[in-house]
Amino acid sequence: MRVVDDRAIREHASIRFRSEYHYAVFEYWRSAKVLGYLERGGIRTLGRVLDDGCGGGGMCVSVAEEAESVVGIDLADRFRDAGVRLAREKGVRNIEFARADGTALPFNAGSFDLVLSHAVIEHVADPAAYLREARRVLRPGGVLFLQTAPYLSPSGAHLPKLKVPVPLHLIVGRRAAFAASCWLGKHAPNWLDVDPEASSFVTLARRGEKKIDDLLYRVTVRNLRRNIVEAGFKLVREDLYFSKLARKVLTAPLSGSLPSVPLFRDILVTNMEYLLAT
Repeated sequence: MRVVDDRAIREHASIRFRSEYHYAVFEYWRSAKVLGYLERGGIRTLGRVLDDGCGGGGMCVSVAEEAESVVGIDLADRFRDAGVRLAREKGVRNIEFARADGTALPFNAGSFDLVLSHAVIEHVADPAAYLREARRVLRPGGVLFLQTAPYLSPSGAHLPKLKVPVPLHLIVGRRAAFAASCWLGKHAPNWLDVDPEASSFVTLARRGEKKIDDLLYRVTVRNLRRNIVEAGFKLVREDLYFSKLARKVLTAPLSGSLPSVPLFRDILVTNMEYLLAT
């Protein structure tokens, strides 16, 4: 899946929490953006790929259409009835899934040419160990694709948007903002600026299930860069994407230094993408 179809991505994003399978289909379509980023970074032959935190497994299926082979791992077997089903529907055979811990991978050193980590590291309690393991299983010259967002940014906070555009996590702190979001998802979902089936805060509340805060690593640009260096990776490419508000702010006089100020940078950066080599 190399064609970025924004309409299809939006359509599947709006219902992605209907089921694990729906989320996998959304991942399948969204993965075209990852493949495009890899190609722009000069990676055109994928080889043996590890999806290091595959979730429902949709990205694995898409990447397997382009790669020699793909292994998808996750702590929970979310892929069992999602990625496996989608692979079968797409006729993809060079793929396997396994339940495994990204901080203690069950693979030999140098097993993979490419490791993918999309929206995973923020959910890992020990990000340093996660990165070291990713480097260990890469062959010499292998590449890690890493995507995440600072936890102070709207996307990195992993909280639903409010109809009144207030950055609640910056005002009351993330823990209180998370609790408030859970309450709203259950008692006043109309206060949230989300499609009901595009927010786990709403869908889980409707099913009577408790929402667990799985943001375990509070990513900042600075601490992620430090962890990357300490894991022994070489930086091939780093792309920091700023919000629309940030782009407006950065056109104002004396604003050029804002991206270098850690607090402002972590609030204004909405997405971070890296290519890291062994």
